Parts: sequence; C-alpha cells; structure tokens
Amino acid sequence: MADDKGTSLEERMRALEDRLEIYNIIASHPPSADTGSDNYYREAFTTDGLIDLGGGKEARGNEAIAAIVKTPEHQGAIAGGIAHFCSLPYVELDGDRAVATSYLQIVTPDGNGVPVAVSGHGTTNGFRIHRIGANRWEFARTDKGWKVTRRTLRPLDGSPGALDILREAVAHLGA
Repeated sequence: MADDKGTSLEERMRALEDRLEIYNIIASHPPSADTGSDNYYREAFTTDGLIDLGGGKEARGNEAIAAIVKTPEHQGAIAGGIAHFCSLPYVELDGDRAVATSYLQIVTPDGNGVPVAVSGHGTTNGFRIHRIGANRWEFARTDKGWKVTRRTLRPLDGSPGALDILREAVAHLGA
C-alpha cells in the first residue's frame, strides 16, 4: 500500500478519484459482457488496447475487442445464462499509469436438472463456477479519463500464468 505521508490533500483526493474511476471501469465489465454491450469496450479500452485471454485468444484495438461480445459464441453463452463475476481489484497508481489485479469468475446455470429450493428465495437448478481466472488490467490516463491499454486473463488452474499475475500484485507487500 502506498505511503500517503508527505502528500497533499489534493494529491490524496486525486488518487481516490483515480481509484474510483478504475474500480468503475472494472465493475462495468461483467454486466457489459453478460449483456453483449459492445459500447463498453469501445469506451473502456484505448483505440490500440489489447485483450489477451490466453491460449492465443486475443484482440487488439477497442473495435476488435468490442466485436467479441457480438460473436455467435458469446451471444450463445449469454442465451445460456453466463454470468461474469469480478472481485474488488487491487489498484496500484503510478502517475498517469495504473495496474489493477482482480479475480474473474465465470458462473453458469448448473444444468443438472435437480431443482433446489432455498427458503424465501425460490427454486432453481443452481449454478456452477465454470472457471476462475486472474486479471491484470493496465491503464493509462487520457484526456477522456482512464482507459484500459491491456487486459490479461489467465486461468487459476495451478499453471504459472495466473500465479505470476497474483504474485506481481503482492510482491512488494512482504518486502
């Protein structure tokens, strides 16, 4: 965590506003993905931004990134009840650059056909966590506010990619 001693009230207030803007960009991702809102990606990413989802799946440029949620595959996932759920990100500010680290869960209807009743909350077939990953969001301050320059997502499956993202986020905490 950054040491705020010796910084002015104005600098601390700007840092809070910066974090809030970054939180809102990240928090807007799940409902945008789950509704196929391509406008979010056009606005949230820089024109040359990059999304790297691993396994060779990536897109460069906010228009190409926005097109992902309009693909038949993504529209099929929406129709099937997909839900993206993100954690509160850890944000590190460095002037006009920032890095945020968060978790992303992909939740889908269970589909096992066995309805479960929860008192006062109705009956459902339930949901399952399809996948959990670690996100690294890189940001730049622009004349239109904070924009994503790169987002990297790696599955939390024991492989190095996700663990590297998480280790980098907390490396300085034990120093």
